[in-house]
Amino acid sequence: MSSPDPQVRAARNHSTSPAVRGPVVAVTGAASGIGALLTERLAASEEIKQVIAIDERRGECAAAQWHILDVRDPAIAEKLRGADVVVHLALDLDLETDPAARSAYNVRGTQTVLTAAAAAGVHRVVLCTSAMVYGALPDNELPLSEDAELRATAEATGVGDLLEVERLARRAPRAHPGLNVTVVRPGVLVGGTDTALTRYFESPRLLVVAGSRPAWQFCHVEDLCSALEYAVLEKVDGELAVGCDGWLEQEEVEELSGIRRMELPSVVALGAAARLHRIGLTPSPAGDLAYTMYPWVVSGSRLHDAGWRPQWTNEEVLAELLEEVAGRHTVVGRRLGRKDATAAGAAGATVALLGAAAVVRRARKARRRI
Repeated sequence: MSSPDPQVRAARNHSTSPAVRGPVVAVTGAASGIGALLTERLAASEEIKQVIAIDERRGECAAAQWHILDVRDPAIAEKLRGADVVVHLALDLDLETDPAARSAYNVRGTQTVLTAAAAAGVHRVVLCTSAMVYGALPDNELPLSEDAELRATAEATGVGDLLEVERLARRAPRAHPGLNVTVVRPGVLVGGTDTALTRYFESPRLLVVAGSRPAWQFCHVEDLCSALEYAVLEKVDGELAVGCDGWLEQEEVEELSGIRRMELPSVVALGAAARLHRIGLTPSPAGDLAYTMYPWVVSGSRLHDAGWRPQWTNEEVLAELLEEVAGRHTVVGRRLGRKDATAAGAAGATVALLGAAAVVRRARKARRRI
């Protein structure tokens, strides 16, 4: 007798195996970065019934059900039908993206996903912003509680977009009764990421603004994914801060990294950074410097109370970051070529910064002569 058709065997095996009672989870931005890591993690979990992956291209997770479309497309509502939870990770925070286009994508995408989720009968949306929304300020408590006021401004890369996402998150349950929104705010994210804060460690010297008191708290992408999974499974909700336990003082960072500091008066550092960004020489606005000057460390108490613990320490994440950026050379947020990097390494970050500022002055003088 011939053996049953493989599809018939699979159906029989499925019918006799215990049903998975976990949620059906949709992940946007599922083809790359954190979205890809979370999609793989959820697809492998016995507590998740099914994963719906949404992106503008197909990713590598074969176990997920893929839908290829832009998250700003209202047709996404149909793709979300049957999902219990949506994790929205389709955000563009690339330093090189045009700021206006980036904001349009991030805000419109979040609006569309929240509206579509409500229309599709989804009961929970998980959004991911950043602990940067608390703001980096000299009078911040160490650490900040999740309930601390969001005092950031739109002066740093992408923070204005994240503040708007936070506003949409607060408004959504009122606009769509029955829709719950959880917001996850990680610290300095490390693990295949490229941000103004990870580029800080690509410099030949660590720029320290005189009179500032930096405090560094990192978050590994693996820990972020595990925190997002906690939110998906409703083990915790509300506004969640996530990062390594504790923080590192600037002196500890310098000792662990072996990178020496170059200290500048704030008026010089902030003024030069603003001028360089204004004329397009660097992708980072002066507002990014605040996050290397003042603390924005979070407690993560809600996740801890729910039983979650980070698997990485600040020291371990810093070591991985230094390994990732080895061979890259950046000054005030701008990646340098090999020739520029040699000069910057010899002269130090301060000389490079002031030298770039001199270029600005020369350009201005030349324009006046024309």
